[in-house]
Amino acid sequence: MEARVSDGTIEKTDVQKIGLGEKVSYGLGNTAANLLLTTANMFIAFFYTEIGGIAAATVGTILLAARLLDGASDIAMGIIVDKTSSKHGKARPWLLWLAIPFGIAIALLFTSPDIGMTGKIVYAFITYTIALAIIYTAITVPYNSLIGLITQDQDERVQLSAFRTIFGMAGGVLVTIVTMPIVNYFGGGKHGWQMLSIIYGIAAVILYLICFKNTEERSIVEIGAESKVPVKKGLKVLFKNKYWLITISTILISFVASGLAGINVYYAKYILGNPAYMGMIGPATFVPIIVGVLLVTPLIQKFGKRNLAIGGSVLSVLGSIIMIINSTNINMILVGMVLRSLGIAPVAVASFAMLGDTVEYGEWKSGLRIEGLTFSAGTFGEKVGTGIGGVILGAILQLGGYVGGQAAQSDSALLAIKFTFIHLPIILFIGQIVLLYFYKLDSEYPQIVEELKNRKED
Repeated sequence: MEARVSDGTIEKTDVQKIGLGEKVSYGLGNTAANLLLTTANMFIAFFYTEIGGIAAATVGTILLAARLLDGASDIAMGIIVDKTSSKHGKARPWLLWLAIPFGIAIALLFTSPDIGMTGKIVYAFITYTIALAIIYTAITVPYNSLIGLITQDQDERVQLSAFRTIFGMAGGVLVTIVTMPIVNYFGGGKHGWQMLSIIYGIAAVILYLICFKNTEERSIVEIGAESKVPVKKGLKVLFKNKYWLITISTILISFVASGLAGINVYYAKYILGNPAYMGMIGPATFVPIIVGVLLVTPLIQKFGKRNLAIGGSVLSVLGSIIMIINSTNINMILVGMVLRSLGIAPVAVASFAMLGDTVEYGEWKSGLRIEGLTFSAGTFGEKVGTGIGGVILGAILQLGGYVGGQAAQSDSALLAIKFTFIHLPIILFIGQIVLLYFYKLDSEYPQIVEELKNRKED
């Protein structure tokens, strides 16, 4: 049943549980996203430096410049989602409209035309910006917003976030395991990477269409109330939402760490002495996150999102410390990676569910419900975070004297690779712990929801 209340909101009078098929379909949308995002995070710096021959510092600048543009595009897309009205809803239709452009963007990203170094740099910047700042934003902001639109039930949101994380990480595992074999199967070099990107592009289109077809928007807000809110006022409301600020900062830090994952292939090649070790480092990065998500999801109801996220960050710090013990031993690295990745799982699950909860907190504080703008923070954190991670990666490699395409690197370059791979993540995880300490919404949320219901009844 549905009931219309005075503020224009249509509410279900009974909580509707979400079926397994819908949760899986929703998760597949994040698998599609990671065919672009994880591939870019893990391999784009390597592709630009080793295949394109672009200097590491220039690559870092390209990544950061493109990602900084994302700030405006994320906000713009959040506004667009809040104003969208179609027979498919306000967020779902964007999955349908942009599935094919998303696949094309992947194919263009991993192409390196022979147009001179300046031309390569310009091409890299344009295609990276289109892929990550425009297309990825335009499809991922509405995708993330679906958590708030499919249901208002906290437990169901946690489960949706868990499926989002599991299937996203599964896509990440797939990317790290099969990318280099596929490239090599097609002869390596430019042709190998081009064929890989075409395969990933087609797969992403199919997965997004499945996500579109099998999901439903239930927390419906009529267009009119939100669309009349000036953008400046909406942003002011967001930045007065303390829990939104904590959550977006946590997400930003977590994706800075993801942006540093591009160092993995350098670490395998130059520290461990064999780039084929990526076939083990990749699964050690993503499989534990999937396992961790399965373990964490039922525990969140008992211990709370914030508490488990803090515990996970502590575990990630310990995993990184283990790698310091013997930084050239693949077994020790794998043990440390497994623990570090297990610690990432609670943050991965909790952060986007927390973002959904901040929608109700913001509505409680201001009287305005703005899913699009609120969830645009998720993609802002993803892309700007990975962009910052990318520029940090490029800057540290440049400062260390790294030279692309060399059989061996200088001692300073090797030190730079080790620092980026092991020590810098420790600093980031500690930052997450400090931020999450101040997040108290888990205990406040039930009362907030009850007060919102009472307001609407009055």
